[in-house]
Amino acid sequence: MKQRNRATLFSGMVFDVEEFESEGQKNGWHRYQVIRHPGGVGVLPIHDDGTVTLIRQSRPAVVATLLELPAGRLDHHETPEECGRRELLEETGLVAGRLHPLGFIHSSPGVFDEVIHLYAATKLSQSAPAPEDDEEIEPVRLPMAEALAMAADGRISDAKTIAALLRADRLSP
Repeated sequence: MKQRNRATLFSGMVFDVEEFESEGQKNGWHRYQVIRHPGGVGVLPIHDDGTVTLIRQSRPAVVATLLELPAGRLDHHETPEECGRRELLEETGLVAGRLHPLGFIHSSPGVFDEVIHLYAATKLSQSAPAPEDDEEIEPVRLPMAEALAMAADGRISDAKTIAALLRADRLSP
């Protein structure tokens, strides 16, 4: 896919906005605006008893408090696994003995280039959470079956959380 006339329209703390033209296979050149994001990681903590820990977090962008898995943005020169371990500890105080890759998702590929890497965390131990100053987070532990039901009926609306729950459920024996 050929692209031309790239220009950064906005450069922010979390993302940039880029405009460019892309050549389609049949219909010539078209202008696009894309949000460039460094990517992120989401971790689904699965306890030995089959429960999972999600977080209730204030999300000003959608003017709501959502139930979602611990997650965060990749820092420069940080691997997805390092980011996942850091975010899990910061947001829940949990330390993962093992991270199981659940693949990745494109959060909204028509607008974002963001890739979110997903993991299931097992062999968990508890430490002290250390959320960032702007994060209002409450850990919530519930049975996996209940979390799956909430994802299915819309009580969990966060895409990365839904994907991680479904993928983790398919991998379990």
